[in-house]
Amino acid sequence: QVQLVESGGGLVQAGGSLRLSCAASGRIFSRYSMGWFRQAPGKEREFVAAISWRSGSIYYADSVKGRFTISKDNAKNTVYLQMNSLKPEDTAVYYCAARYGLVVVITSEYDYWGQGTQVTVSS
Repeated sequence: QVQLVESGGGLVQAGGSLRLSCAASGRIFSRYSMGWFRQAPGKEREFVAAISWRSGSIYYADSVKGRFTISKDNAKNTVYLQMNSLKPEDTAVYYCAARYGLVVVITSEYDYWGQGTQVTVSS
């Protein structure tokens, strides 16, 4: 079992920054991939960014490229999402997720999920 706990959400003005953290515990192996997803009210959960524990391969959704940065600290079993130049449309609950295997962008392919952290961007 893998447990994921997100933190770092909050309220920020447009153009501001936030850094989300996802602390992983349990049976996290080097072949796991970690992803960030988000879900806005009335919308489906969507892919934001993902990273491979072992290779460090990174993928971003087009909507966040150049603004968000995903990174990991292997020693702390923690994945981060640095969010800069935030826009009101970034407002959502952000979820951390894990899967065994290669990085994918499909929500249903992830096996473990955190409880989510709210990010609200005011205009």
